[in-house]
Amino acid sequence: MPRKTKRRGPGEGTIYKQEKTRKRKDGTVVTDVYWSGEIYFGKDADGKKQVERFSGKSYEEVLEKMDAAKSDRRKGILTEPTSKETVKDFLERWLRDSVKHSVRPHTYRSYENNVRNHIVPETGSISLKKLTPAQIQQLYAKKLESGLSPRSVQYMHAILHRALKQAAKWGLVPRNVCDAVDRPKVERQEMQVLDGEQVKQLLKAAAGDRLEALYVLAVTTGMRQGEILGLSWPNVDLDKGVIRVRQQLQWLPKVGFAFSEPKTKKGLRTIPLTATAVTALKKHRARQNEGRLALGEAWRDEHDLVFTTTIGTPIDGTNLVPQSFKPLLKKAKLPGIRFHDLRHTAATLLLQAGVHVKVVSEMLGHASITLTLDTYSHVLPVMQDDAASKLEAILGDKKETAPKKRAATSKKK
Repeated sequence: MPRKTKRRGPGEGTIYKQEKTRKRKDGTVVTDVYWSGEIYFGKDADGKKQVERFSGKSYEEVLEKMDAAKSDRRKGILTEPTSKETVKDFLERWLRDSVKHSVRPHTYRSYENNVRNHIVPETGSISLKKLTPAQIQQLYAKKLESGLSPRSVQYMHAILHRALKQAAKWGLVPRNVCDAVDRPKVERQEMQVLDGEQVKQLLKAAAGDRLEALYVLAVTTGMRQGEILGLSWPNVDLDKGVIRVRQQLQWLPKVGFAFSEPKTKKGLRTIPLTATAVTALKKHRARQNEGRLALGEAWRDEHDLVFTTTIGTPIDGTNLVPQSFKPLLKKAKLPGIRFHDLRHTAATLLLQAGVHVKVVSEMLGHASITLTLDTYSHVLPVMQDDAASKLEAILGDKKETAPKKRAATSKKK
C-alpha cells in the first residue's frame, strides 16, 4: 500500500513515497522506491475536479515539477492536467477550429498537407505537453536529409510555430518550444527578369495568340497569375483604362476551381492600364465574343472571366505554363523563366523608368513599401546613381555654362 509521508498546505498539493516489490529471474525480491505527488486546482465549470499528478525518483524531483506547475498557473497558463492529447490530436483540432475559417482555402490545404505528410508521421504520437525543441530540430534534420528543400522545411517550421503559439494561448503548453529551434537557412533565389528589348520580343511572339492580352497584362501591371486568371470583365473599365483586382483563381485538389481574395488586404487595388494593354484587351474581348457566339449553348463561362479556355471554363494555371507560356518563350528565343518572373519584370522596368517605389508597391499589392524595397533591392543602385546625377544638376557649379549662354545671346544681337 502506498504510504503518505508528507502533506503540504492547502492548495500546495501532497507528495507520497511509494514502494513496489518485484521478483527477479533469480528469485531475489527487491523493493523499488519512487515518489508521487498531486495538486488539487479546484473544480472546472462542469464541477469536475482538476487534479494534476506527478512522479519522480526523488522527493525533490516531484517537488520541482509541482512548483513549476503552480508557477504556470500563476502566469495564467491553465493547463489541462488530465489531458493526454498528442501532437496529432492537437494539430487536427487546431486545423479544424482555428485555421480552416481564418485563411484562404489554398493556404488551409497547404497547411493540412504539411501536417499530414510531414509533421504527424514523425511527431504525432508524442504527448503535446512533452514535445521538446530537440525533437522538432530532429524532425527538420530528417526532412532535409530526405531531400526536402530548406524552403519547404522553413515553411513547415512556420506552420508548426503558428500551431504551438496557439497551443500556448489556449493554455495547453507553458511555452512555444519552436522558439528554441533553429530553422534552416534558405538562400535567396535570384529572380530572372526580362529587359525592355526582351519584353518586346515576348509580346511580338504573342501577337495574334488567343492569350496575347494575358501576357500584355502580366508585363505591364505586375499582377499575379491567380489574379489575372481570376479577373472578370465587370472589373475591367476600358473607357477609364483601369483594372480592379478583387479576386484570384486557384485550383484545389478534390475541390476544383475556387475564388478567393488577393494575398493581402492591399491586394484589393485599382491598376492603371497602358494604351497597349487597353488595345490588347479590346481585341481579346472581340475574339472572345466571337467564340461565345460560335459555340452557343456549349459556351460554359459562368463567371464572366476575361481569360478562359476555348469553351469558356477557367484556366488552370498549372496547365497554362507548359501549354502556353513555355512554348511562347521558346518562340521568342528567351530564357526559360517562371511565369512569376513576369511580375518581377514589370516591377523592375517601372522602377528603372523612375516610377516612385510607393506607386510600384501599390500596383503590385504589396503589404508594405518595405517589402517592395527588399524584393527589388537590385534596382536601387541604378536609382541611386540617377538620383546623384539629378542632384548634381541642381547643385552643381554652373559657372562654365553661363558665359556660353551669354555669348550665344550677344551673337544673336
